[in-house]
Amino acid sequence: MAGTTSDLRPGAVIIYNGELHTILESEHRTPGNLRAFYQVKMRNMKTGKQLENRFRSGESIEFARVERKNYEYLYNDGATLVFMDKDSYEQIHVEPDKIGDSLQFLKENQEAQLVFFDNSVIGAELPPHVNLVITHTEPGIKGDTATNVLKPATLETGATVQVPLFINEGDTIRVDSKTGTYVERVKD
Repeated sequence: MAGTTSDLRPGAVIIYNGELHTILESEHRTPGNLRAFYQVKMRNMKTGKQLENRFRSGESIEFARVERKNYEYLYNDGATLVFMDKDSYEQIHVEPDKIGDSLQFLKENQEAQLVFFDNSVIGAELPPHVNLVITHTEPGIKGDTATNVLKPATLETGATVQVPLFINEGDTIRVDSKTGTYVERVKD
């Protein structure tokens, strides 16, 4: 499916150098008396590497038609991750490398959006924020209330994130699934 640079939007998937890339940011620039161009940040869906590129304004770009569908993560069978279609109860097996870095925030019975291209899974997207329970962290010292001081905390999925000193074991926190950063403490 062909398009032009004016169709570049965050979330769009293009075929660039023979590989699929997701658009993260796209900015139209018109510097002085030079030709206009689009400065684009994109992520390779196969390797996960992020890159920047300039496209001339009006340049033809090949867009990939991808399908996104909500699935529920069931379990890890050792080699693959098992997801279930919530409508048909059909189960699908996905290789862990297709999920990428957000795999560390994926827990059982959590919803994820699988991305399909030519009827095969090419990626998965978690909700922007996920709520996870802290299983281990050092207790904060009473009276140590300096601002912006962080400590490591292990989550129920095994991931480690930096949290403020007032967070304790057993607390539920909200984590940004894209960056892996602490957002806020969640009240139960």
